[in-house]
Amino acid sequence: MNTVYPRTSSMAVASLIFGILAYVFLPFVGALVAVICGHSARSEIRRAPPGSIEGDGLAVAGLVLGWIQLAFAIIAIAFVVLLVFGALAFNGFR
Repeated sequence: MNTVYPRTSSMAVASLIFGILAYVFLPFVGALVAVICGHSARSEIRRAPPGSIEGDGLAVAGLVLGWIQLAFAIIAIAFVVLLVFGALAFNGFR
């Protein structure tokens, strides 16, 4: 009997790894890679025959980690911009 075992999507694994690395080593780039790989993995899993590729949970976890890190980065950039413009305005720059 030929049994076909489902394989795990390598893009889903990469998404999760880069999602974790986004918090440790690669703050912005890792988050971008996690989001791109996560969307690619979910697309690959949906296009494949049912049950042949696994890893949707890994892809979703990578997507969530990546999007949260990107939101933190946007908030941090906005904070720095407001801080700089506030300091310039306070010192008489108009």
